[in-house]
Amino acid sequence: MWLTSSAMAAEPLRFESPTEQVNVIELFTSHGCSSCPPADAWLSRFTDNPDLWRQVVPLAFHVDYWDYLGWQDRFASSSFSQRQRDYRQTGGLGSVYTPGVLVNGEEWRGWYRGRALPSASSEVVGRLTLSVEPDRHAVIEFSPEQDRATAGLRANLAVLGIGIKSDIGAGENRGRSLEEDFIVLGHVATSSLTAQNTWKLAWPSLKQNSATRYAVVAWLSQDDNPAPLQATGGWLP
Repeated sequence: MWLTSSAMAAEPLRFESPTEQVNVIELFTSHGCSSCPPADAWLSRFTDNPDLWRQVVPLAFHVDYWDYLGWQDRFASSSFSQRQRDYRQTGGLGSVYTPGVLVNGEEWRGWYRGRALPSASSEVVGRLTLSVEPDRHAVIEFSPEQDRATAGLRANLAVLGIGIKSDIGAGENRGRSLEEDFIVLGHVATSSLTAQNTWKLAWPSLKQNSATRYAVVAWLSQDDNPAPLQATGGWLP
C-alpha cells in the first residue's frame, strides 16, 4: 500500500495502552453536510496533541446518508452509518445527525462550544496491546484488570488517513476544498479469539485516498454495544 519492502520486512510494530481507559473520540461526518467542516477542523487539532494515541484516539467515520444531496462521499460507508444508528439504539446518541461527536461512546457537544475535551477516565480497565504487520494482519491482546469480565468482547482494527484533501464538486459543500485527518479508511472487527483475550485480524481493505500519513488503531467493545472500552494505536511508517 505505502510501505517499502524494507519496512515490510521489519519487526512487527507494537503499540500499547495504559491500564486506564483511553479517551476515544468518534466524529460522524460527511462531505455532503455543510455543517461538518468545522467539526472536521476541530478533530484535526489532535494531530499536534501531546496526548495523541496514549490518552486520546480520534476517529472520523464518514456516513453515507447525505450522498443523495448530489455528492457521493468517497469515504462513506453504510456500516459507519449503521454504527451511528447502533449508538442511537444503545442510548449513546439522542438522534442520528452530522456532525455527531461521541467520547467513549457518549454523545458530547462540547466541541461546538469550544470546551475542553472531557478528562481521560481514571477507571483502570486493563492494558491493550496491538502488534501489526502492515498490509498483512494485526494481533490484539488484552490484559484486563483483575476480576474484570471479558466475555463477549469484540476486537476492532482501523487504518486512518491524515492530511487528505478533497475538492467537492456538488452538494452542500460545492466548490470547497476540504483537508481532513483521522479518516477511517478501512475497518474490520471480530469476536473470534485465537487464544484467551487475543484476536488476530486481517488487514482491512482501504478506500482510495491521498493521505500524506497513516495511523492504525485498535479498540475493544462489547458485542452488543459499539462503545470503546479500551484503545491504542499509533503512526505507521
